[in-house]
Amino acid sequence: MRVLIVSDTHIPRRARDLPDQVWREVERADAVVHAGDWCDLASLERLQARTERLVGVYGNNDGPDLRARLPEVARTTLDGVRLAVVHETGDARGREKRCQERFADCDVLVFGHSHIPWDTTAPSGLRLLNPGSPTDRRRQPHHTYMTATVQDAHLHSVRLHQVR
Repeated sequence: MRVLIVSDTHIPRRARDLPDQVWREVERADAVVHAGDWCDLASLERLQARTERLVGVYGNNDGPDLRARLPEVARTTLDGVRLAVVHETGDARGREKRCQERFADCDVLVFGHSHIPWDTTAPSGLRLLNPGSPTDRRRQPHHTYMTATVQDAHLHSVRLHQVR
C-alpha cells in the first residue's frame, strides 16, 4: 500500500492549489494522510474526490466548516499498521515521550503544525512523522511532503520529498 503524507497546505492563503507534483502522488497513492491546516473546505473536497482513502484532521487554522467534517485526532489501520493523525504535538523537546504516552496503542503518528519535517522513533517504537508543508515552507529550505509504503503490517520506505 502506497501512502502519501501531507500537512499544512494552507490553501488558498499560501497557494492556490496543491503543486502538480503532489497531485501526481495523490493519483498513485492507495491512501492519503493530511495532518491539518487545510484552510478551505474546497481543498478537502478536491482531495476526497481524487483518492479512495483519505485520513485527515483539522488544524488550528481550520474554521468551523472543516471542524464539522474532520476530527481533531484520527485513528485508522492501514494494512495492519495502527496509525494516528493529529495536527499539533507541542514543543519538540519531550515530543517522543508525550506522544508515546498519548498514542500508546499506535505504531505511527503523523502530525503537522510546525512545517518542519520530522522522522523519529520513540523508545516505545512509535514512529513520529511530520511531512512539512508542500505550499508553505516558512523557514525551511524547501516545500516538502512524505511518501511511505505499508506492507505486512509494517511501515517501509518513508521518504521526504522536495517539491520542485
